[in-house]
Amino acid sequence: MTGEWWMFLILSLMAITGAVLMLQLTKVIHMVLALVLTFVSIASLYFLLAAEFIAVVQLLIYSGAVTIIMLFGIMLTNRMEDQGKREYTWKKWGIFIGVLGFAIMVFTAIRSLDFGTAGTLAKDNTKEIGKALYSHWIIPFELASVLLLAALVGAVILAKKEDGEAKES
Repeated sequence: MTGEWWMFLILSLMAITGAVLMLQLTKVIHMVLALVLTFVSIASLYFLLAAEFIAVVQLLIYSGAVTIIMLFGIMLTNRMEDQGKREYTWKKWGIFIGVLGFAIMVFTAIRSLDFGTAGTLAKDNTKEIGKALYSHWIIPFELASVLLLAALVGAVILAKKEDGEAKES
């Protein structure tokens, strides 16, 4: 067992822990912080895979921008905290058993796969990603940008509509 294997184990456990905490915590700010832990752990896993460009993009876009947008959205909404604490212990145990069974199933499926030999990495993998993105994958890339633009315009329209309704009241 090498140090790389141990780092993979630690980082993957951190990512899983952040994801589980995000689902289990009750305060929204704590949930966002658990999500940041998951994003940073995944970015670190990309660094282990020698995919530096994807790791930096993961850090900048998800850990930075998306998290800040989520925090602003949380702070700008009038969300009331649940006053009554609901306990569903049998549901929590059922979910835990289901997640554990799914994890075991995925682990055994991945363990039995044969990935073959890994190819050599390009010296400048960022350049190779750019070439592939703007040559072979240009149509999905442009469709994703149009979809994001439509989502942005829709969010602005919905925000203006809600603002107009609030002024009329």
